[in-house]
Amino acid sequence: MNINVGVYKVELRTDETYSESSSDNMNLYDKVHFETSEHKFSTKIGLKVFKNNRLINSAIIGSIGGGTGIHKNSQIIENDRMVICCSDSIFCLSIPDLELIWKTQADQATCFEIYKYNNSYIIHGELEITRVDSDGNIMWKRSGSDIFTTPTGVNDFEITEKYILATDWGNRTYKFDFDGTLVK
Repeated sequence: MNINVGVYKVELRTDETYSESSSDNMNLYDKVHFETSEHKFSTKIGLKVFKNNRLINSAIIGSIGGGTGIHKNSQIIENDRMVICCSDSIFCLSIPDLELIWKTQADQATCFEIYKYNNSYIIHGELEITRVDSDGNIMWKRSGSDIFTTPTGVNDFEITEKYILATDWGNRTYKFDFDGTLVK
């Protein structure tokens, strides 16, 4: 996926074969934002920043948990940074430098989508709906009786002007206000 950010073009792609210890990676990165873990990263996302079609920075992020894809709601672009879902975590990277500003584990399993709400972010996770402030601090997390997706994966999450609507695997619907309170 390619995204224009002012004078920059940011390229995002999954790079599941990348290994820090390998000398024959298909892609090389200026920065590697991996934490030390005994677990294998299920998702690794490569980011490259171009200016005037010239590569100026690159980085790779990775985290444990379930796999995350790259799609229109998997990242938020702001003036000088990108906030992106990667497995169980949300990464905030500077643009164009791709320095890690913060990283927050927003779900115990997988972060599916991220949405901007005022000066914060709402994360649709597999096990939790989470609100994170602009510095990556968790404001609240809420879970349900089952995972927050439906068998079809359609119409399972919505943010309205008044509440957050999430549907779980058993088709139970949850309404949360923006303070994380379950609304009846």
